[in-house]
Amino acid sequence: MRGLLPFYRDLCTLSNRQARRNAGTVGSRCGFCGTRSNSKPQPRFGLLFDIDGVLVRGKQPIPAARKAFEKLVDSRGQFVVPVVFVTNAGNCLRQTKADQLAHILGVPITQDQVILSHSPLRMFKKFHDKCVLVSGQGPVLEIAKNVGFNNVVSVDMLRESFPLMDMVDHNRRPKLPSNPVGNLPQVEAVILFGEPIRWETNLQLIVDILLTNGNLSSVHQTRKTPHLPLLACNMDLMWMAEAHSPRFGHGTFLVCLENIYKKITGKDLKYEALMGKPSELTYHFAEYLIRSQALQRQWELPVTSLYAIGDNLMTDIYGANLYNRYLEQRVARKNPKAVAQMASAAGPGAAVPRGNEEEEEGGGNNLWESELALPSATSCKSVLVCTGVYNPNVEVPPDASHCIKETVFHGHRDFRFDPALVEPDHIVQDVAEAVERIFEQEKFGPQ
Repeated sequence: MRGLLPFYRDLCTLSNRQARRNAGTVGSRCGFCGTRSNSKPQPRFGLLFDIDGVLVRGKQPIPAARKAFEKLVDSRGQFVVPVVFVTNAGNCLRQTKADQLAHILGVPITQDQVILSHSPLRMFKKFHDKCVLVSGQGPVLEIAKNVGFNNVVSVDMLRESFPLMDMVDHNRRPKLPSNPVGNLPQVEAVILFGEPIRWETNLQLIVDILLTNGNLSSVHQTRKTPHLPLLACNMDLMWMAEAHSPRFGHGTFLVCLENIYKKITGKDLKYEALMGKPSELTYHFAEYLIRSQALQRQWELPVTSLYAIGDNLMTDIYGANLYNRYLEQRVARKNPKAVAQMASAAGPGAAVPRGNEEEEEGGGNNLWESELALPSATSCKSVLVCTGVYNPNVEVPPDASHCIKETVFHGHRDFRFDPALVEPDHIVQDVAEAVERIFEQEKFGPQ
């Protein structure tokens, strides 16, 4: 955990420097400007938008999205409130996603307004110089290097070096006897960015790496514990694309990996950290970006309210409500140890990076608490739209004792189901109605 505090200090220092350097020069190109206008109201709230099922379905924009952003951007192309896009997608770079959104929505968007599921990996500096195996799709090597990893091995590179390991697809088996190339360094950690293309290949080789302690030239050691550090991004069991029903997400891949590992070893797969919604870490990072935008605009009033708009009860709504619970407890008790109260909803180590034993015993918690004390926000309200995963015909039972019988929990294994956390503050038809409702709630009229 000691790596986290310097990270936040660096971010805050950089943000202050950039705000001073860029004051008055940012302009409409990035949607924010460094000059303050006293003639227009200053917002006291920020917006966190999910993307899939809220703004787009697959590659198709949802019609209400452009209408919503017409309210959020003024005639000079500047956002009238701080806006961050928080998605569990992780198969591209932040700048690529920002460019995609700008094209779809017709407004200027920068990478500093985008959080992908893997964005918090920048904080895990103790792994940045280790040899890490990465799984996912898209430019995974480039993504890994972009978030700070210097020694990266992909599943495809493993397969090329050890061709006899991937045997499910008969057509991909070596035609002639082949010896391992074995010229790769020993893997020291595993990073799961998102659902891969060939699940059978990735499941096989990831399990092989975990059971050989990173050395595929050795045999499985099913009794060896603990296994190599494992960090996973994006826990979505399902997500909404162009099809009428939700599609498998990375959370489904994790279910497969967890069950295969347990079936072979008899032990639970352990995570060093889980990132992406509903992880509190992701919302804390989003709140930081909201404050950075307000600072860049030189808005003097602090942003005290966040509104998280999403289509998935088990990720968007659960995560927003979990973060809101932390913020409310912090305000009520003036005590950063409110984070400990969140253990009733999230398993130990599930949402935050774990330090080593001496850090945990020697005051590592104080560093994490000092970081959680940073937010200016005092609430995070959840807004559910009906254009994606959410089915308005399915209700969540209010009685937790009946939740297992009446509701299937689609959240990750390491997060406990609490019916209160999947109950949205507002339910609206689409994102345009969400923005309109929030403006009414905040009595905000930018024009």
